Amino acid sequence: MIGVFDSGFGGLTVLKGVVRRLPQYDYLYLGDSARVPYGEHSQETVYAYTLQAVEFLFRKGCVLVIIACNTISSRALRRIQQEFLPGRYPDRRVLGVIRPSAEELMARGCTKVGILATNGVVNSKIYTEELEAAEPPIEIFYQACPLLVPLIEAGRQDEDACDTLVSQYLAELFRKDGGIDTLLLSCTHYPLLYESFRRHTPPHVVLLSQAPIVADKLEDYLNRHSEVEKRLSRKGGRVFFSTGPLEPFNRLAGLFYGHAVHALPAVLDSAE
Repeated sequence: MIGVFDSGFGGLTVLKGVVRRLPQYDYLYLGDSARVPYGEHSQETVYAYTLQAVEFLFRKGCVLVIIACNTISSRALRRIQQEFLPGRYPDRRVLGVIRPSAEELMARGCTKVGILATNGVVNSKIYTEELEAAEPPIEIFYQACPLLVPLIEAGRQDEDACDTLVSQYLAELFRKDGGIDTLLLSCTHYPLLYESFRRHTPPHVVLLSQAPIVADKLEDYLNRHSEVEKRLSRKGGRVFFSTGPLEPFNRLAGLFYGHAVHALPAVLDSAE
């Protein structure tokens, strides 16, 4: 089984893209909606919460877990891979969304990239770190879009106010450098606003969402790691868990996933 984890709903856009590409596998999604947003917590707290989530998914039978959140990937993933897995679960894997995105930018030969993200990802400068060895070099320009996630989670993504914000954020980004050739929606909520981003982006600028990138890279990863792929169950199952109230989670999850969601309750603690 493949586990997909996010602090709330955005990771469902990644799950949607992965399921579309690799429908044969069983998937388990966990949204820690009781403690969202993670961006307001310290790095140590995010790491602790993520450990609980990964333990939950492993104990449910997941062989591989995708952390489908840029904030969590930037704050906790490397430590989990280097410190937690070797001693506790050496035969399991945890992947994120930032490394695949960085690899895609390098493969495309981008030269100037705009990163549209939350404050946490912008402050981490994680893409600068991931792309420091790129040849030819890639210039990174960050633009925080802090008001978009609350509007999307309030169901207001189709309102004029949301479109206006997108226009303002993009204008601010392009003022930093008019030669940007690629934009990356580095927040898994932003695909719900893709048409708005596209409308306010110059036609010559490539606009990338992470879901298809992650799906492509996951397929490649499984092709190269048969020791992981052969352990994945293949019944086409889709199971959803939420740590918060189920009714609002299901309502918003359906918006992000594109299909009705009926989540089960999850408790993240050492007794799980």
